[in-house]
Amino acid sequence: MHDATEPWVPPRTPTRDATEPMVPPRTPTRDATVSSVAGTLSGVALYRKYRPATFAEVVGQEHVTEPISVALDSNRINHAYLFSGPRGCGKTSSARILARSLNCAEGPTSTPCGVCNSCVALAPGGPGNFDVVEMDAASHGGVDDARDLRDKAVYAPAESRYVIFIIDETHMVTPAGFNALLKLVEEPPDHVKF
Repeated sequence: MHDATEPWVPPRTPTRDATEPMVPPRTPTRDATVSSVAGTLSGVALYRKYRPATFAEVVGQEHVTEPISVALDSNRINHAYLFSGPRGCGKTSSARILARSLNCAEGPTSTPCGVCNSCVALAPGGPGNFDVVEMDAASHGGVDDARDLRDKAVYAPAESRYVIFIIDETHMVTPAGFNALLKLVEEPPDHVKF
């Protein structure tokens, strides 16, 4: 306690030598860990980094992946598939795996080979494939976008078995856009899958 008659003075901080750094240096192991984590995450979203490559890697969606796998293995392929569910359950990942399975050189198969051009291009982190068109309907859901998609569907695949259209966020397509797509989705050419 201090005496009430004396003015209060804050305690002095200990002096430091001018050669000492103001902040203690980080340990080399921490710096290496931080830089290695930053290097692996730079520019790649987590959902892309950890996206499953096969139906066997999809977790918690066996009620979806098993029937599709059986259908692929028995060559019962439909012209359109609708994946629905809450955010993050694997709708787009499952659609991409289905596209990879349909266009695999050894396919259609539920277990893509992983070495053919189509499998490598459509693998997570791959460059993509000209024959697999992924459209975000949240920003491209108008009638002009649907007509453009309809015009692209008449062309045969460039290097794959099928031209596959993945329409993400389909609920955002406008009514006029749905009307423009209706005939194509109901009766697509043999080389087109949705």
